[in-house]
Amino acid sequence: MQTLDDIRVALNRGCAVPYLGPGMLALAAQAGPGDPPPGMSAEALVGRLTTRISVPHKIRNNLGAATQFIENFKHRKTVRAFMTEAFGVELRPSTVHYWLASQPSLPLLIHAWYDDLPQRALAARADWGVVQGVSQAEHAGAWVQYFSASGVPVQPDMAETWPSLLYQPIGSVSPAANFLVSDSDFVEVLTEIDIQTPIPPAVQERRAGRSFLFLGCRFASQIERSFARQIMKRSSDRHWAVLPETPTRNEERFLAEQNIERIPLPIAVFMSLLDGLAVASAAIAP
Repeated sequence: MQTLDDIRVALNRGCAVPYLGPGMLALAAQAGPGDPPPGMSAEALVGRLTTRISVPHKIRNNLGAATQFIENFKHRKTVRAFMTEAFGVELRPSTVHYWLASQPSLPLLIHAWYDDLPQRALAARADWGVVQGVSQAEHAGAWVQYFSASGVPVQPDMAETWPSLLYQPIGSVSPAANFLVSDSDFVEVLTEIDIQTPIPPAVQERRAGRSFLFLGCRFASQIERSFARQIMKRSSDRHWAVLPETPTRNEERFLAEQNIERIPLPIAVFMSLLDGLAVASAAIAP
C-alpha cells in the first residue's frame, strides 16, 4: 500500500508530525489489568465529572460548559483538582507511544489530550522537552509553559536545543497540572489562534513543510477542528488520519479542506501493517 510506504518514509526522515488525540488512551488501557481510564473522550470525562459535582441538566453533556459552571460557582481549584484526579491514574504507555518515542528523528510530537503517556514514553530519552498550553485563569498573560524532560520549568529559548519537542496545546496533568478545559479557557485561545499568537514559535518552525499523522483523533467539534487547522498551518499539503469510525459530515468537510487522507483502520491494525507492531500485546517495552 503506497500510503503506508509514504508514511513510513516520512516518519523515518522526521518529515511527519504525529498528532495524538484522546483515542490513544484506549490502547494504554489494553496494556494491563484494571479499569479503563476515565478520560478516553470528552463525553466520558464530563460523565465522570457530573456524577461527582452537580451541574444544570442542559449542560451535563458539554465538558466546556460543565467545567465553566463549576469554575464560576465552586472556584477554578475545584476544576483543577478534578482533572488532576481523573488523569492521575497510573497507566503504562502503549506500544504505539513507545514506538513513536523511539523514532530516530522526531522533531515534533503533538498530544491533544490531558494524560501524560507521551512523557512516560519519552522518559528513556534525554533529548526532549515540553511546551504546553496554560489557562489564562491561572497564568494571566501567558499562553504556554516550557519544561525540561525532568519536568523543571525552563525559559522558551531552551526549546531551540531540544531535538524532540512535545507540544500539548490543551495542557497535561504532568508536570504541572495545566488544563485548558472550560469554555473561557478555549475562548481566550480561539480568539487569538487565527493569528497564531498562542502557538509557540518553536512549534511554528518545526511544523513547516511537514505532514501530519493523526492518531486517536476526531474532528467532530469546532474546537477540535480549530486547533488542528491552526496547528497545521503552513505545513505540508499532505496529511493522514487513522480514523476507523465513519466520519460525520463536518469531519468529512474538514478532511477534504485540509487534504487529510483518511485511513479507515483501527490504530492496532494500522500499526501492524506499518511496522509489524503488535499493539494489543501485554508485553510492552521498554
